[in-house]
Amino acid sequence: MMGVMLLLLAGCSKEKPASEGSGTSTVDKVELHISAAASLTDSLDDFKKTYEKEHENVELTFMYGGSGKLATSIENGAPADVFLSASKKDMDTLEGKDLLDVSTRTDFTKNVLVLIANQDSNSAINSFEDIDPATVRHFVIGEPESVPVGRYTKEVFEHLKLWQPMQDKLVLASDVRQVLTQVELGNADYGVVYSSDAFISDKVKVLAESDPSWHEPIVYPGAVLKESKHAHEAQQFLDALLDEQGQETLAKYGFK
Repeated sequence: MMGVMLLLLAGCSKEKPASEGSGTSTVDKVELHISAAASLTDSLDDFKKTYEKEHENVELTFMYGGSGKLATSIENGAPADVFLSASKKDMDTLEGKDLLDVSTRTDFTKNVLVLIANQDSNSAINSFEDIDPATVRHFVIGEPESVPVGRYTKEVFEHLKLWQPMQDKLVLASDVRQVLTQVELGNADYGVVYSSDAFISDKVKVLAESDPSWHEPIVYPGAVLKESKHAHEAQQFLDALLDEQGQETLAKYGFK
């Protein structure tokens, strides 16, 4: 009887591990949670396809929105391994609260502010300086307190002495994609978005670019969150955004 038991044990020890020849991997997938500015939606969704093919153990999950609201969500405990902001201010907020691994912080792209109208608009405006509040019914911008594009727009309007005269014309949106959508639908005469947002839409036209000296530089910083459980993979993702393929994808969608 003892001999039979030993033979059975010996036979079991020669079986292949489940991962060999079974077609399944024993490597657990790492899910990276990335909070990203809404203006990055199309470029990152495209980049995701290539990135996940080259990093089979990583799954990218994006949360898009206004950078200010995303920063507040992270402060309140929302899961995030990487924060990709459309403004320095919102990244500074998280750094000031000691929520970032500051050694990972880097600027990965830039953008330009543009004035848009619906594709069917007959507007003759070709400069921000041509905006006449008396002829405008509805002008949609990002909410300045939480949406970077709204903050930059406010700076431009203040520079041009338009902020107060435009107050009863303004419609505030929760992120830059809502600004774009309202102009696409014809619900507003004009809107201000990034050039990358106008780039992906065939329902709006660009009337003018803002003079960069009228507002703070539009740079996009990224960083790994200090509490990330996947800091290595998060850093790899940031590095990939800065590499040639990542930069080509961003440029493809109108980023600078």
